Amino acid sequence: MDARQLKVEAARAALAHVGDGMRLGIGTGTTAEEFVRLLAEKVATGLKVIGVPTSERTAALCRELGVPLSTLDETPELDLTVDGADEVDPDLTLIKGGGGALLREKIVAAASGRMIVIADKSKMVGTLGRFPLPIEVNKFGLRATEIAISAAAAKLGLSGPVTLRMTGSQPFVTDGGHF
Repeated sequence: MDARQLKVEAARAALAHVGDGMRLGIGTGTTAEEFVRLLAEKVATGLKVIGVPTSERTAALCRELGVPLSTLDETPELDLTVDGADEVDPDLTLIKGGGGALLREKIVAAASGRMIVIADKSKMVGTLGRFPLPIEVNKFGLRATEIAISAAAAKLGLSGPVTLRMTGSQPFVTDGGHF
């Protein structure tokens, strides 16, 4: 099986947990996009669900494919969230948020009764850390926040640079408008 087919199979396994009338958190990333495509096929054949997307990119794909959407303010309690991961270790500890929707992903997950994380084998690692740990921060007080993050990491015995993700010459901005 190629990488895309593995993502499709992971998405199909998650879709088996979706029932009629469910309120779904719909995650971000390439595997979550495969879930959206499969979900859209079920919606086209009569499945009734409402989705709350965790990113603008996911929202656009859902609209394009006909998956009904809501906001978390309109639908504050969700039955299930299906989302991807950047890395997963053998204990199922994971890193998420590298796509720029970290805060939204966490808020949607917290509003859900259950969460299914879908990932193909390329996301499995022996030890977390191959992928940088994303931390979404408010633009206000950026330097003070950077110092606080460095101090907290040092207290935990962690090392490595705290860096601001860039897009060209500009700081990367998340869907929530943060760095």
